[in-house]
This record gives sequence, structure tokens and C-alpha cells, in this order.
Amino acid sequence: MKDILVLGIESSCDETSVSVVKNGREILSNVIDTQIPIHEKYGGVVPEIASRNHIEAITRVTKKALEDANVEFKDIDVIAPTYGPGLVGALLVGLSYGKALSYALNKPLVGVNHIQGHIAANYITHKDLKPPFLCVLISGGNTQIINVQDYTFFDLLGKTRDDAIGEAFDKIARVVGLGYPGGPKVDKLAKEGTANIKLPKTHFENSLDFSFSGIKTAVINTNHNNPNIKKADLCASFEKAVTEVLIENTKQAIKETNTTQIAIAGGVSANSYIRNAFLNLENEFNNLKVYMPDLKLCTDNGAMIASAGYYNFINGNINNLDLNAVPNLKI
Repeated sequence: MKDILVLGIESSCDETSVSVVKNGREILSNVIDTQIPIHEKYGGVVPEIASRNHIEAITRVTKKALEDANVEFKDIDVIAPTYGPGLVGALLVGLSYGKALSYALNKPLVGVNHIQGHIAANYITHKDLKPPFLCVLISGGNTQIINVQDYTFFDLLGKTRDDAIGEAFDKIARVVGLGYPGGPKVDKLAKEGTANIKLPKTHFENSLDFSFSGIKTAVINTNHNNPNIKKADLCASFEKAVTEVLIENTKQAIKETNTTQIAIAGGVSANSYIRNAFLNLENEFNNLKVYMPDLKLCTDNGAMIASAGYYNFINGNINNLDLNAVPNLKI
């Protein structure tokens, strides 16, 4: 059987990334051009600036990805750009570039849902992982519990009703003076503190949905009302509270689905406290195996998009050139 090489293109937010992946599992190249230093001074991603930087970077990043993989355009079998969710201007850069390549090279175009891409990061890290399994997607824009029934068939079991968990991390980081990006900085400072501040946790009856706005507001108010509070303790308490909410809902999902496999995915899956909490689930449930992506595959990257694109392609999900960006795309 012929190997299938997929060129994955990711530009949904502030990373321009292009990757060549073989058969959905083996990375031949994965080039990431991050804009974090550009957006740091603004305390978050500025959409217009992000779009302009994607335009400047994408040809250069693609050329480097092909060189690193030691292949040429003619060797590529499938062009797989992200088409949502994300910032519409940023998405359009990668999608338009992918459509142009598809047309010029006469290669199939396979649009990829960014959320599906995060799930697929686990396929690259864990060659043995196959559906069905539960995936807890935790990122800057999404917090979801997804029943991955097959490579291209998903059932959403629970989602956030307000802030995504990564968004909450970024806001807390800004309030306590850590800056952007918030997740890694909160995680680092929390290691120096003690989770000794009681914070509210929201649960919904007969639902696996999440809410993080209450925890976020409580942290902000606690910080404003107690000028001498130890920031490390505040970060540790916040991290503990949101992790407990994640774990409690995940346990319920495990019981409801009788799953033996669970994965985490998304940028926040790089958080060390959360990773440890999920690994501990293996001690609570018999026969449960927990998967998580390599740290370099937690944040946005072209390899995860290429992997998801491969599974879409072999399942016959091929798009026409009229494919448009969908900023609020659902799984």
C-alpha cells in the first residue's frame, strides 16, 4: 500500500505552522513560526496583526517544511489546511494558501477542523491509540469532553458554557501581573505556592458542561480585595480548582461511557498539574489507560492538522475549492 504524505497547514490563531506527515502517524517535518513575542506587548492576540504575520510567514514556513521532510511538492498527496474554528482573518490565510496549492498542484483539498486536529495529536504521540476513546479538549478557545467514536465521528458530551479554560488562565495571568501567554506562567508560579484559598466550583445537574467564569471572577475579586495576597498561592488555588472541575466531570463521563481509554488534548494539556491529575485516574479506574500528546504537540501545529487530514482523506472527506473559513466551527 502506497504511503500517503499530507501537507498540514495551521494558521487559526498566532502560530503559522506547516508539516509533512506520513500515513497520519509519522512526522517528517513540523515547522512552527510563533507570534508570541509580537503579541506579548499587547497582553493577548491582536487578530489583524496575527493575519498580517501569517501572510508574511506562510510561504517561508512551507518551504522549510518541505526541505526538512526532504520532499518536493510533487511528492505530497493531500493538502490539509485548518478551516475553523479560530480567528477568521488568520484562518483565511492558511486556507487560501492551501486552496491555491491544491489548485496549482492538482492535489486533493481536505479541510480540517482545528478541534479534530488537537485530538489527532495523540495519534502521532501514541502509535497504538485507536478509537473509540474519550478526549478532554482543553485549550484557549475550547473546553469539551468528546466521545471519539471513530477517526472522523465524534459525539460531544460536555462543553463550557462561558470561558474556555485557557481563556481563564490567560485572564488570571493578566490580573496577577504575569502577562501573556498566561497558561505556562500560571503553571510555573503555582509550583511556588500552596492551594490554600477556597474558590467556588460550578457544576450542572445531569450535565457534563463546564463553567469557569465563577472561578475566574472569584480569583480577580480575591486579588483586588487582598493587595498583600501571595500571588503564587492564588495561582495554585486557581489551578487546583479548575483541575478538580475537569477531573470530576471526566470521572462522570468515564462511568457513563464505560471507556477504557481517555486522552487529553489542546494547549492547556501541557499544564503539569493537569497532566498529573489525569495520570492519577489510572489508579482510580481498573483497565483505564490515559494518553496525552508530547508537549510540543499540545499547542497549535501543522502535524496534528496533517494527521487529522489523513484520516479525513482515507474516509472520503474531500473538499471543493469553495471551502470557506468557519470561525465558530463545532466538532
